[in-house]
Amino acid sequence: MTNTCRQQQLVSVIIPTYNRAGIIGETIENIFQQTYLNIEVIVVDDGSTDDTASVLRSFGSRIRWIARENAGPAAARNRGLAMAKGEIIAFQDSDDAWHPTKIERQVSLLERAGSSVPCCLCNVAFHSENGRGMTSFDNAPITPPYEEGLWMNVAEVLTTRFILFNQASAIRRSVVEKLGGFDERLKYLEDYEFSLRLAVEGPWAFIRTPLVNYRQDSVNSLARKALDEPILTSECDVILRNGILQRFSERGGDPKLRTLMESYLKRAQRVLRHTKMKKSSSRGAQFLGNCYLQVERFRSAIDRRLSSYPQMKVRPITDSPAAEILASKFGERTALALRHLDDAEREA
Repeated sequence: MTNTCRQQQLVSVIIPTYNRAGIIGETIENIFQQTYLNIEVIVVDDGSTDDTASVLRSFGSRIRWIARENAGPAAARNRGLAMAKGEIIAFQDSDDAWHPTKIERQVSLLERAGSSVPCCLCNVAFHSENGRGMTSFDNAPITPPYEEGLWMNVAEVLTTRFILFNQASAIRRSVVEKLGGFDERLKYLEDYEFSLRLAVEGPWAFIRTPLVNYRQDSVNSLARKALDEPILTSECDVILRNGILQRFSERGGDPKLRTLMESYLKRAQRVLRHTKMKKSSSRGAQFLGNCYLQVERFRSAIDRRLSSYPQMKVRPITDSPAAEILASKFGERTALALRHLDDAEREA
């Protein structure tokens, strides 16, 4: 990438944090190691009671930050959005780390993709519960055939499974403002809800290489807290799916996708009922609730093996207008072949 590309657009990196004094400094320093130079770092201290404020003060004017009463990650991110000046927004969790080229690659890809593409999502590396290394794309699973390109059916895929989003995305500010930020009603799954709303705004750019390292075992991990509050997490799932379905229906969206959304809303409602049974004071209800949840897990596993289970649909990104036309009319292989010809001509 050229220095000109690095300086074109300001990227606002927003970091909500809560009692992460031991690691927030490392996270901020990691962002300063990005090869993309035109970045502002905004940290929202969401009511920390440790030494987080002292760590943030030590960065002086290198960052902008604010301390507020604890209101949750959605409210903290929205406060950061209100402070942001960048044309592109990136979110980072206060315990994760980025590859140095993450922002540079995402901004470049968004520029090549064009203004109709609202977001660029990269892959994320993490360790599963058994300690095995894997990626967010593997876990979904989605298997793009290209290193980078356009993901054409984001809403269809995200309706059926969660893919790590916040720390892996770079989003055009105009779209974030159009969507109104994060839903502050949700204690959990606010990132999933936001990604679903964003999914119907158009195709996303993607990068297959993991450019984020996700730390599952950090102190105050929201993912772990969500596991400790299964009823509330399930309630959030039902709320967000109801809202997404209503929003999608009002827009007159694709009937096939609407049917898929309705099916997964019903599934979320069943999971909520069964989770409440499992947590009841009656042993009989607990037993039945656990059995029903096992059935839901089995059904989910079967669904993933069916031919009807949505698979990622992609196409290459190319700077050649002719290739774009051929891609829409004759498919991705033709466009990719033309792209290789363009590259060969430029090298000659």
